[in-house]
Amino acid sequence: MIHVMDTYSRLPIALERGHGCRLWDDSENEYLDMVAGIAVCNLGHTHPAVVEALCEQARELFHCSNIYRIPKQERLARMIAENSFESRVFFCNSGAEANEGAIKLVRKYCNTISRRGPKIITLSGSFHGRTLATLTATGQDKVKKGFDPLPEGFLTVPFGDFVALKSVIDDSIGGIMMEPIQGEGGVRVPPPGYLQKVRELCDSQGIVLAFDEVQTGMARTGELFGYMHEDVVPDIMTLAKALGNGFPVGAVVAKPEIAEAFSPGSHATTFGGNPLAMAASLATLSVMVEEDLANKSRDTGRYLADKMDAMRPLHPAIKEIRGRGLMIGIEFDGDISSLPTDGLKKGILLNVIQTNILRLVPPLVISRDECDEAVAIIHELLKEKGL
Repeated sequence: MIHVMDTYSRLPIALERGHGCRLWDDSENEYLDMVAGIAVCNLGHTHPAVVEALCEQARELFHCSNIYRIPKQERLARMIAENSFESRVFFCNSGAEANEGAIKLVRKYCNTISRRGPKIITLSGSFHGRTLATLTATGQDKVKKGFDPLPEGFLTVPFGDFVALKSVIDDSIGGIMMEPIQGEGGVRVPPPGYLQKVRELCDSQGIVLAFDEVQTGMARTGELFGYMHEDVVPDIMTLAKALGNGFPVGAVVAKPEIAEAFSPGSHATTFGGNPLAMAASLATLSVMVEEDLANKSRDTGRYLADKMDAMRPLHPAIKEIRGRGLMIGIEFDGDISSLPTDGLKKGILLNVIQTNILRLVPPLVISRDECDEAVAIIHELLKEKGL
């Protein structure tokens, strides 16, 4: 009897251990990981600095309530601010929680400080989480089916269309929430200048701009945070996924004047910011900064994208290769949803989104030799499928 709820279409392997960009299943089959837990294990699996930090902290203290000071929270919040923008940070346990917290903060700010309406604009194709509020904010109807009634106060406009966005602005709009690069929507990069225009619009209207950096943050795109590509600083930034390199953690990062909308009792969490999560996150961010993983991601991502692009004459089904850093989307003319299953037989873990987009988000520590290996296997898979 199966006791786990049937909420995933799981692939037929059971992974038991990993190191760097490699994983092994319960039959000792080895796989090259081009998924990284969906852009989570940016330092690779079982990175020694994170393992050591967790083990050391586990010997001292797992948990204490947020009604007491947690020194590692203060250290991590300061480190995030020093490497992004002047901010205050709320720690939680996941990306959905971080985005839920950001939504609450926007509404609290609108209702108590800015006095604008609390509606939030999001973009078509976006993905912000699976809680009721975050799936309502998500610009994909397929995730919303069957969950009515959904919370009110969200308005979705076409991705990358500034004219459409500007046309719906009125006093009822208090926030705009978007991903600097859409992840689940297909690794879609906004048109040049789009983010700057949105920032200018928010400044002129007193609207809060929130960037969902759950997937783009933590050096994934070739900058430590995705907004840095266009030097457009948000009012709120959400983080999760790679922040703890696999240990559950999330964060709402907000400019001080926005963060002041929250006061004691406004928002809370039992496990958020616990000592174990903070130890893992401090180790992760320290390695990223000290080893300049963003630069490595940028260079290796360019190398991998160029290698994939060189295959295009051999595979006419490839329509477009896009992305930044090691967040790469290869769009095909046709359904490629069987690639992840086919890849298992050749020792590679792959991820397909929207049925026709191969998303490559490997650990940022992947070597060029491993990139070559991945490209060679993908070439074989596509050749076998006649693509």
